[in-house]
Amino acid sequence: MLFLVAALLLLGAVLGTVAHAPLSFTLAAAAVIAVWLVVFAVREWHGRRRHTSAH
Repeated sequence: MLFLVAALLLLGAVLGTVAHAPLSFTLAAAAVIAVWLVVFAVREWHGRRRHTSAH
């Protein structure tokens, strides 16, 4: 529960910062985060797929 409260507080701080940042900076940061999430998802998918096929 404490983790959820901390995450919501952090989200509020980030959204407040983004509201005052230039649009180009916001879009660049969003693109970086999206690429990072896609790379993470692909690595997790390959890791789980390789792990399950070994059994």
